[in-house]
Amino acid sequence: MRILLVGESAAGHLSPIIAVYEEIFKKKKELGLDSLEFMLISYKSHFLKEMLEGVDLPYKTMRAAKAKGNSPLQPIRDFFNMIIGFFQSIVFVFDYMPDVVFSKGGKVSLPIVVVSWIFRIPIIIHESDSVARPIDKFMFRFAKKVAVSFKDSKDIYTSSKVFFSGNPVRSFIMEANREKALAEFVLDREKPTILILGGSEGAREINDLVLEILPELLEKYQIIHQCGVGNYNDVKSVIEDMNIPNLNNYHLFPFFKKRIADAYIACDIVVSRAGANTVSEILSVDKPSILIPLASAVSDKQQKNAFHYSQSGAAVLLSEKNLKPHLLLNVINEIFQSHLKIMEMQRAARQLAQPEAAKKIAEKIIDIAK
Repeated sequence: MRILLVGESAAGHLSPIIAVYEEIFKKKKELGLDSLEFMLISYKSHFLKEMLEGVDLPYKTMRAAKAKGNSPLQPIRDFFNMIIGFFQSIVFVFDYMPDVVFSKGGKVSLPIVVVSWIFRIPIIIHESDSVARPIDKFMFRFAKKVAVSFKDSKDIYTSSKVFFSGNPVRSFIMEANREKALAEFVLDREKPTILILGGSEGAREINDLVLEILPELLEKYQIIHQCGVGNYNDVKSVIEDMNIPNLNNYHLFPFFKKRIADAYIACDIVVSRAGANTVSEILSVDKPSILIPLASAVSDKQQKNAFHYSQSGAAVLLSEKNLKPHLLLNVINEIFQSHLKIMEMQRAARQLAQPEAAKKIAEKIIDIAK
């Protein structure tokens, strides 16, 4: 059995893909899948190698229209990357000829999905967000099955091919040991801990908010802060110039790999963007959260994700456009002042979590590939 996996080179795509891959691999002996093979296709980036570190998953990279940068030549580059990517897709799919394709969507997936459909290869697409981007909706028509992460989405996409799975989370996220994590981060177990996240690339806006109120935060709390690889030196420089007391309670990191599991289990609350993958991880470890959606996210998807979770009581939604540093500080203080509030948010997170998501998708992939 050959399974082709495709998605963008970002945590929101690669983490669920790896979670599904690992779940299928677990079933290899159980189902007698002796000839099981995998191939991942994404676009080239330093992040791709970091995400696949320690994961025995073969991969190939292809060209794709990533639409990043403000150069007037960007549309031309995107057009040629798209054409080259389409011909690469023909070669990759024909050469590998999988029994099934699992796609996380995005521009890198489009040519693979179309070419696979032409070759009559069954396709499963997973939609992480509450509302799909237009490009992903277009790809739904080529899919045999579409897995969605939000129960409401199943009502929106009325086709019988749509099923609710939740968003796959890698198993190690839910297996961390709190005592070990507290020791790893050198944390005081009696002091509340806040985890600050900005997605895989970090978030400059969230970094700026945190830095403005950092002295006040460190009077009461311990901070674990993932600021992003590209932001690390700037944030470190600002911190060094501030002469903040209690700085031993502040722990700065450019990017977490597998240590993210320890960061989740060690903290009491998470302040984060509202990417579907990150929020799914937060829910899987029953943590209350303050979500600050990226204002410019495509189709306003982070805003819609965050609204869904805040409506359930698992998170507090704060709009980036109107957010001031001391408003964030006040919200953090209010949550920690009420033990009942924290318990209610934990319970809501537990009810929304879908720990079986990877298993559901893995089973569907195997059924279709047989």
